[in-house]
Amino acid sequence: MRLVKQNFRMRLLPLVCVALLPALSSVVAAQVQEDESKTAAPGTGALTGRVINENGQPVSHARVYVTTPISLPQPRTTFTDDSGSFEVSGLDASVYNVGASAPSYITAPREPDSLPPYYRIGDSMTIHLLKGGVITGIVTSPTSEPMVQTGVRAILIRDSNGKPPTGLRSPITKATDDRGVYRIYGLASGTYLVSTGGRWLYGYSSNAYDSDAPTYAPSSTRDGAAEIVVRAGEETTGVDIRYRGEPGHAVSGVLSGLTAPDSDPNVTLTQIVNGTPQATAFSFQSFDNKGFAFYGVADGDYDLIAQSYLSQGDTTASEPLRITVKGADITGIELVVKGLASISGHMTLETSVAPECKNKRQPLLSETLLVLRRSEKNTPRDQLAFLSLFAQSSPDKSGDFVLRNLGPGQFGLNVQFFAKYWYLRSIARETTAVQPLRGGLVNRQADVARNGISLKFGERVSGLTVTLAAGAASLRGTIKLAPGESVPAKLHLNLVPAERESAEDVLRFFTVPVNSEGTFVVNNLPPGRYWAFARVVADSEPQSDARLRAPEEAGTRAQIRRAAEAAKTAVEFKPCQNVSNYELPLKISALKN
Repeated sequence: MRLVKQNFRMRLLPLVCVALLPALSSVVAAQVQEDESKTAAPGTGALTGRVINENGQPVSHARVYVTTPISLPQPRTTFTDDSGSFEVSGLDASVYNVGASAPSYITAPREPDSLPPYYRIGDSMTIHLLKGGVITGIVTSPTSEPMVQTGVRAILIRDSNGKPPTGLRSPITKATDDRGVYRIYGLASGTYLVSTGGRWLYGYSSNAYDSDAPTYAPSSTRDGAAEIVVRAGEETTGVDIRYRGEPGHAVSGVLSGLTAPDSDPNVTLTQIVNGTPQATAFSFQSFDNKGFAFYGVADGDYDLIAQSYLSQGDTTASEPLRITVKGADITGIELVVKGLASISGHMTLETSVAPECKNKRQPLLSETLLVLRRSEKNTPRDQLAFLSLFAQSSPDKSGDFVLRNLGPGQFGLNVQFFAKYWYLRSIARETTAVQPLRGGLVNRQADVARNGISLKFGERVSGLTVTLAAGAASLRGTIKLAPGESVPAKLHLNLVPAERESAEDVLRFFTVPVNSEGTFVVNNLPPGRYWAFARVVADSEPQSDARLRAPEEAGTRAQIRRAAEAAKTAVEFKPCQNVSNYELPLKISALKN
């Protein structure tokens, strides 16, 4: 059993660890692009940095992970020294994720809307880790005897921002000792439920309580469970559980559509409470075995999804199936796995004839990252349970790229690159449409940057063109406040195109945070005229360029544009111009969310 379990964890990496590895740490680094005036770029190099705790003290012997977000080869790992410093050398020119972990530590939270930072060789960074929270208590049987070696789970239901967490929700599990005492440490800040009994991680038996329905603290079903608030570095005691010992139910079925002996399929069972996913359990089915099963399942609603990972890196999956367990086992389920969608295209680089842009370093294709992210608002509700939320890729030496293993839904594409004097000019796809009146077919360019792209199971979309152009400008400035005023939290600078013909060009919409000193930096600006506008951003609003440009945020962009036009503060950028010491006057009383 131990070997099967380990193999499953490795197979799970292609879909989930792309999301998990960037979240290993909150990274603060000087990612402001330097004045790149040379055309050559180094071929190999190193990443360096430090790992510190919330008090600024070094975290020695922390494990540091360096991996590319393009695929998931074995991560490069190292350990910090006594001063918390690390170095990973011999890296090729590419984009990298960097994270760190240490026992009992957690990552400092990022803003919900922020993208994880990416690095290239030569960068240095500081990684912040926090002491995690703790939940501890005693588990007793219905006859008040201590329960020994039973698994106790902490299930995160809301993060520190009060939002349901995204992605897989495998609870953190610790076993009780001979006194029935459990202690779960290294917990991120948020609100938790605590339960024991039932098999909630892998689909095979490990103790006598696995077939029971879970008992939630203090002694109830899920509906009456106590909500435990956890804060970083704090210990919550006395979360005791009196075990109910109620029998659970089984959920079983078969997978069909498997095509490869090495596919190693698995099934996820995710509990749904009030429409929100909760804890996730896993089961397996080997290629020549036609069955899977979950035991110890309590009454309630669940989503079932099967996934199969092929040796060449492709993935097949079933459509989500919603089931309701109510007082009995559910058997005879069939999940049909089929191929996922993909998008292929080409990246082009357009140079500039402007003399100011001469001898500026152009982007390296290997240091360019394309991130395709699914729109939650514009994806049908029955497909939200699907795990393929996004894909990442980089162009090859010819500029070609493929984004694989995508579930159904609407997606938006974000492009990240390191080249100060270049900007993202367009993301388009050539389509064929019927010509009005005259009939026949005509080729048209669809604006994917603005409208996104919708995918179905197994769909193969091609002909996507991403264009980077030379001539980008940059802006450094300060918010000018009245004497005695201070910068409010979540203040953002917005830039929107001032030319009417560019009003719907989403790639010219920018939003950047203003720091507590009132300063801001905006890079990779397309030349042209903009309205500059400062506003406090609500938690529910986009707080990054990628989110602001998403198809579902057309209303937000229109609202910002109207406010910016009314403020009538214009700024114009010429090709490769660096505007510094810019001041934007602001009256705090005029701010509106």
